[in-house]
Amino acid sequence: MTSTGVSGTGHGADSEVGRLRTVMLHRPGNELKRLTPRNNDKLLFDGIPWVARAQDEHDAFAQALRDRDVEVLYLTDLLTETLESDAARDAAITTALADLDLGDTMRGYLLGFLHDAPPAELTDYLTAGIRNDEVRGGFGLVTSLMAHDDFLIDPLPNLLFTRDSSVWVRDRVAITSLAMPARKRETQLTELIYSLHPRFHETPRFHGHHFEHVEGGDVLLLAPGVIAVGVGERTTPAGAERLARQVFREGLARIVLAVPIAQERATMHLDTVATMVDVDKIVMYPNVADSLQAWAITPGGTVEPDGDLVLEVAGPEPFLIAAANAMGIDALHQIDTGLDPVTAEREQWDDGNNTLALAPRVAVAYERNDETNARLEEAGIEVVRIAGSELGSGRGGPRCMSCPITREPLT
Repeated sequence: MTSTGVSGTGHGADSEVGRLRTVMLHRPGNELKRLTPRNNDKLLFDGIPWVARAQDEHDAFAQALRDRDVEVLYLTDLLTETLESDAARDAAITTALADLDLGDTMRGYLLGFLHDAPPAELTDYLTAGIRNDEVRGGFGLVTSLMAHDDFLIDPLPNLLFTRDSSVWVRDRVAITSLAMPARKRETQLTELIYSLHPRFHETPRFHGHHFEHVEGGDVLLLAPGVIAVGVGERTTPAGAERLARQVFREGLARIVLAVPIAQERATMHLDTVATMVDVDKIVMYPNVADSLQAWAITPGGTVEPDGDLVLEVAGPEPFLIAAANAMGIDALHQIDTGLDPVTAEREQWDDGNNTLALAPRVAVAYERNDETNARLEEAGIEVVRIAGSELGSGRGGPRCMSCPITREPLT
């Protein structure tokens, strides 16, 4: 299979709005029960969710997808199946115990403890973490000086946001590199799944957790061959440059738009500012829309001494104009979040413009954002409303919580 569509296994995506066929989610689990007022900031959550309600909301989200004939895969199920492999177990355990703060005594104990755990239990330890007071051996100076409720292996509550750790670009998957220390192991576990799970073992991969920072929430597939990459604290300029070189080299895109975004809690990724809902329509936070700019990156005609592509960089240009030109359309139509600047700010904070397109003109959105949803419907977009009072506590909407694995190509 060439890189012009989905692979022979049926996996791939060339846009944000092609009909969604397969998606990877993570149902909230024990990792969210580890959040406390003392650690939630470190673990990047604004609040402490009511986990049972978050699970109910997530189950309803998954069912809404199934009702539209979307196959739902769960990250932890895939991880447990992957951990049936000895090679996968060894790699996962080695990564989890790489923290230098553990010390040799506790590391040696946990090495044996984790190797003895069945795959499902190992998955729980790797995602929900292990506290100091939960171990029955390996005692030494490290454990003596740590608080009882300190974590030897940190939980991963942000696994909920499966969009960030991998991105499918046509028939290949990019393993991303997450910037925040609390999230680094997420990409390592995701890479393990794509490397060693039987369903994905033939999938070509690129980028990787060891490269410059790129997060999936910053990557928008605006159209076949056109990728926008948000650049800021989470995705660095070096990460965007690396990604551009890779997609050009693999023939996955013809233009990459680098889009600097302000680094605020509510605008950490490009998809917290804008998401596609049709082939020529985008829902955007209007308070930043006029200032959003883009630098167009294209492959040059020569090769550098190290054999890599020369990149041509042009700009800046207003984002909506640059995007429309790159997509080959007259205009990329903007649908504003909210109704006025105050409503827009509130509904943007509640992920009003973090929608998940199920097909052209069909999008999943949080039901609480009445004004934004009304504007979407006025623009001809069918809105599939879901509850998110607890799911939104980590500052992420339907797009953040989903990694499309298969979309039908746009025709």
